[in-house]
Amino acid sequence: MTANPRTGTDAPPEERTGTDAPPGAPSYRIGRARSVLRGVAIASCLPYIGLKTAWVAGSRLGIPDGSPLLDGGTALAVANGATVLMDGGVVVLALLLTRPWGLRAPAWLLVLPMWVASGLLLPIMTAYPVQLVVRLLGGGGGPVGEGRSETFLDPWVFGVVYGGFIVQGLALGTLFALYAGERWGHLWRGRLRDLPTTPTAPALRATAVAAASAALIPGVTHLLWATGSTAGLEAARAADRTSDFYVLEAVSLLFVVVTAVAVLLLAFRRTGGLSLRLPLFLAWCGSAQLACWGGWLSLAGLLGAGEAADRPTAATTVTYAVQMLAGALVVTLGAYFFAERAAASAPSARGALDESRGS
Repeated sequence: MTANPRTGTDAPPEERTGTDAPPGAPSYRIGRARSVLRGVAIASCLPYIGLKTAWVAGSRLGIPDGSPLLDGGTALAVANGATVLMDGGVVVLALLLTRPWGLRAPAWLLVLPMWVASGLLLPIMTAYPVQLVVRLLGGGGGPVGEGRSETFLDPWVFGVVYGGFIVQGLALGTLFALYAGERWGHLWRGRLRDLPTTPTAPALRATAVAAASAALIPGVTHLLWATGSTAGLEAARAADRTSDFYVLEAVSLLFVVVTAVAVLLLAFRRTGGLSLRLPLFLAWCGSAQLACWGGWLSLAGLLGAGEAADRPTAATTVTYAVQMLAGALVVTLGAYFFAERAAASAPSARGALDESRGS
């Protein structure tokens, strides 16, 4: 038995990860909990991948008569194939986070796909359970307007697919948190007041203000839509509003607010005693939702545009474009922040700092 340096408990050598195993240690293995999480993450992809593969092959499983999806043609088949590959990426990420070769992967190869996955899964993980609760409380009902309300998919499809997405997000998010804590945990230790002043601080603050200011545009738009306004909505979407629509808009507004607050906290550090982890976590989640979900909805609107009532309005297009810009600015700030932290914690940098203090 050897003492685990992170937990202080004795752990058998075969359970060591590659980050702290000494030379000549037994072959890489992970604990049972991570093995289970990996299996859950991979298994949760199967319903979505199975359905999409069946649709690409021509099956109508879960697609009712009269659904617009039946007229999707080649464009819809290509989109279905692309989303199968995206969900297959979850399998690759689960392996990267739990296999020895994943420890040698470049940071961007893990961080960028995980950020995109966060942006696509978080709105579903937060909004779908709330939508279910609202329906149980009697807040469902049909469309508010009198327009068309075609049924795209059988109701069971949403439960199976979104349920799988929620499980994916929880399992993959936990695996990434454990992995990132071991590999990069030193970069977010401490409190806001402990952050040093750097030469790039003024530029980073200016960029933070620009990101928060840009977020005002999608923030106001989501607030209007969440409170019942149809300003800027395409006709078909305005006609088909249900409680699900309002919940999703309220969740989108929440992510905008969270993003702006987090980036301003990091830039101006007014709450010095706050743990550094919290604003970084909020900035990660918020920027991912703004950029990736905004991009996904923009793409979906363009691909689904057919009749005039379906085409995105100028307000919708601008809202999602500015939302993507705000998210991109925040994640760029994050990249610079972590690059500076990593450089400052490098052995050569620490030696130079100690030497200057000694003199």
